[in-house]
Order: sequence, then C-alpha cells, then structure tokens
Amino acid sequence: MKTVDEHLADILAATRELAPLELALLEAVNGVLAEPATAPVDLPPFDNSAMDGYAVVAADVAGASEHAPVTLSVIGDIAAGDQEAHGIRPGICVRIMTGAPVPAGADAIVPVEWTDGGTAKVTIRRAATAGNYVRRSGEDVTVGQTVLPEGTRLGAAQIGMLAAIGRSRVLVRPRPRVVVLSTGSELVEPGSPVGPGQIWDANGFALTAAATEAGGVGFRQGVIGDEDPGRVLSAIEEQLGFADLVITSGGVSMGARDVVKEVLSGLGTMRFDKVAMRPGKPQGFGLLDDHTPVFTLPGNPVSAYVSFQVFVRPALRALQGLPPDPLPTVVARVTEPVRSPPGLRHFLRGALEYRDGVYHVSPAEGQGSHQIFSLASSNCLIVVSEDVTSLATGDPVDVMMLP
Repeated sequence: MKTVDEHLADILAATRELAPLELALLEAVNGVLAEPATAPVDLPPFDNSAMDGYAVVAADVAGASEHAPVTLSVIGDIAAGDQEAHGIRPGICVRIMTGAPVPAGADAIVPVEWTDGGTAKVTIRRAATAGNYVRRSGEDVTVGQTVLPEGTRLGAAQIGMLAAIGRSRVLVRPRPRVVVLSTGSELVEPGSPVGPGQIWDANGFALTAAATEAGGVGFRQGVIGDEDPGRVLSAIEEQLGFADLVITSGGVSMGARDVVKEVLSGLGTMRFDKVAMRPGKPQGFGLLDDHTPVFTLPGNPVSAYVSFQVFVRPALRALQGLPPDPLPTVVARVTEPVRSPPGLRHFLRGALEYRDGVYHVSPAEGQGSHQIFSLASSNCLIVVSEDVTSLATGDPVDVMMLP
C-alpha cells in the first residue's frame, strides 16, 4: 500500500496552478491575487478631519477650558468632498465635517462636542494640540507601498483595500470549479422517496459543500447509476471542458460493480491504489485531458469526506498558487484510551475543546465509515500515526480541526 504522504505527494506533483484572470473586483472575491498590489497615491491622499467640528490654529485654543473658554470667528464650512481651496489664520476657524480636507493654516480639529456649536462665532471649552483629530496624508499607506502581496486570498477587507487604491479590476487565480458526481444505483435524490435497498445521496452534497468551504466553487452533477459503464464514462468526460477539478465518489474498491475504476483505468494518468489509511483505503487519482485532476473517492460518506480533507483540499490550494497546507492541526490530550490498527494512519472523529490552557479531545462513539451522524457531530479528526496502536488517557495526539 502507498502511504498517505506518498499519495499526497503524487497528487501535488501533478497539480498545476490555474492561469490567472483579470476580473472586476466583486468577481474576484475569494480568488487569490496573482500580482502584488501597490498604492498609486498616499492614503489618505490629503490631510483630513477625523471628526465633525472646527479646523483651528492649535495655538489659539491652547489655554481653552470650561472656566476660560476661547471664542473664535467662523468664516465658513468645509464638507467632505469639497474641492475648493480653503485657508485660515490665527483668530479664525472654519466648521469642518468628517473626511473633509483640512484648510491651509489649520493644524488641529476641535470636535463639535467641545464647543457650543456656533456658526458665526464658536466658544471652545477644551484645548487642542497640534495634530488633534487630523488624519495625515499617507498615515495609512504611502505611495508605492505594496498593500497586498501576490498570493493573498481576497476577502472583504482585501477587496476594500483594492478599491481604496483605485483598482476596479485585478489579476487573480480564480476559485477552482469543482464538479462532484456520485455513483451508485442505490442512490436517490434527497426529497424523493426511497425504496428497498436505496439511500439518499449524502456524498454529493457533502463534497460539493466541502469544495466551496475549501475555496473552490462546487457544482453537484447528481447521481449516476452504475449499471451502464458507458454512461458513467460519458458523464465524467462531459465535465472535463468545464471543470478545473472533478470528484467522484463510489465505485473504486474491489467489487464486481466498481464501475468508476473499470471505466477510468488506463485513461490519462489515472491510477488506483490502496492507501494505508482508515477510513479511505481505496483511492484513485490522475489527470484527464492532460490537465484536469480527477479524484475518485470511496463511497462510504466518512471515507469520502476524510479523503477530501486529506487529499483534495491541498490540491485545491495548489491550483490557486497557495501552499498546500493541511487543515490546522493542534496537539491535544485524549480523554479516553484509543486503539488503532498497525500500519495505517487512522483518522478518528472527535470533539476538541480548549480548557485550562490545554487542548483535550474525545473520540466520537461511532467510528464506522458509514456513520455520518458522528461526523456531523464532530469538530476534528484525531490523527493516529501508522506506528501507534494505542493511546492511553492523557496521551498527546495530533488533531486536525475541521472547517
């Protein structure tokens, strides 16, 4: 059998970054920046007011207090967006709104709350030092500064940053389009009645959601019966012109009706292996049409989900030019004894919590690869390495935190 690390290494060696696209900002959300973004101007581009109030010469109000207020003449108003040239001299001030440019000669802003709010004359009851509530040009970003490096995933804050430096379009590696197909004549669409020997398709929905969680765009293509191998092959091949990555579930083990393995063997670089892990031993991977990664995952729901997190998620990151990091992993202490088969990397569902400065993890009660309830109730995978067959209560163990 291949080890988990060997199988993942083969996958990553075959996975190539997607070509970058220039997209409008809102189309680029969750994409990965394919170029550094630099500021063409200072931010803020001009000194502006951080408060509604009065632009003053600080020396005029240096001694202002409740008992000895200072009165200044108000010669006008400056609103945000005002493009006229304004200036003041000692003894006078202007009313100013938040975001408005600070007039020449002014070096401080007195908030309206420190005054009587006058419009022709204003009484100021607190002193303001030079720079008070003034946002200086360039105090956020300076011209030429790299505000986002290449490889940044573009969330809401990053999209806002790009808009703030005047970008309307940006070069990104887009979110990979992930097509998910479930195989098996026993599968029925949720919402439809099930007959004898039938079950609702959980894998298609779970894997499509997992692809979206991992930064892709998931497309579920429904259920394909396994009676007609030609139809299964056609259904997979039809996706190759559209998908950046294809996932199938079911039909890859050693049974007489393992049709996915049957129809894909020998095509492209497809290879089917046993991987030394539980759950998820039967795995298939390869490139079809010379460039589209195809993952054929086991049919049991937990096996398919664990396989996605261990193998598909890093590949999705690699497609976007990101480090193919595993799920965030911490060391926790097990709350009860754990047994594990020798020679296999064992992924157990569990409940992780942090208390008294230490992570603790409790294995779920149901660990069968068909038991999706325990997966839905878990927040982590306990990773027992191949050379460990037992853990005592309190022993440390690696734990992968689930999305």
